[in-house]
Amino acid sequence: MTSLTLLMRCLGAVALVAVLAAAPAKAEEGQTVFADKSRIVSIGGSITEIIFALGEEGRLIARDSTSIYPEAALKLPDVGYMRALSPEGVLSVNPSGILALAGSGPKEAVDVLKKASVPFIEVPETFDSEGILEKIRIVGKALGTDAKAEALADSVAAKLEAAEKLTDGITERKRVLFILSMQGGKILASGSDTAANGIISFAGGVNATEGFSGYKQLSDEAALTARPDVILMMDRGGGDPSANVDPFAHPAIASTPAGQAKALIRMDGQYLLGFGPRTTNAIHDLAVALYGDRIKD
Repeated sequence: MTSLTLLMRCLGAVALVAVLAAAPAKAEEGQTVFADKSRIVSIGGSITEIIFALGEEGRLIARDSTSIYPEAALKLPDVGYMRALSPEGVLSVNPSGILALAGSGPKEAVDVLKKASVPFIEVPETFDSEGILEKIRIVGKALGTDAKAEALADSVAAKLEAAEKLTDGITERKRVLFILSMQGGKILASGSDTAANGIISFAGGVNATEGFSGYKQLSDEAALTARPDVILMMDRGGGDPSANVDPFAHPAIASTPAGQAKALIRMDGQYLLGFGPRTTNAIHDLAVALYGDRIKD
């Protein structure tokens, strides 16, 4: 399949011609600062949270559907889910710059956006302390607010350091199985290099599923072998069919220590896995849910 075919499929022939015809030139690659910071589209919930935390929300004209915090963000136009973007939709709000979290997609859509005249800055993400601080600094630099970003990064760094010490005195660590979904009775669990693995570690837990990267479907035998003490899932809200799934109805999960104790923690997905300014609070709440009054609060 040619690149032209991919572009045509993504935008549609007429829309693609219109967008590229309107673009005076390809945006300069490798930019770290927007020349015009007045009309920014934010793609990625943590990016939007950082912009609000910096007090720069007045620059935002649109956001993606994962950007649901703070509540004021919901008043902005929604350009779609960050992993299913339409270039036509993003460009339709006439942005002066696009800030997108790494992993936004699909690739064909991001390629189109990068080839448009609108500056596109991609913000990398790693699920550790330095990853959060680097996101803050990159967003601040892009918006020309380096000093404010450094102050926010210092504040978050201090809170992260304190949050990581909450479970210092706990020697017996809980084994936590994060289940992303159980569609069709199949367990999709998190391995290493995931936000779930990062937040479990931050909160003093041990990821019960090791030996693979990303998310993987577990066999019943693998679920039993994982021996989780606790099941961790996202609270997606009542409108999501998976919100009512009972993990302990699954025979393999029911036979684990978590199943026998009915130990289940549900937390808001963006709050739990966003890796932004609120992550320090999420670490605290997960640590409390895991260890109760044993943590050093």
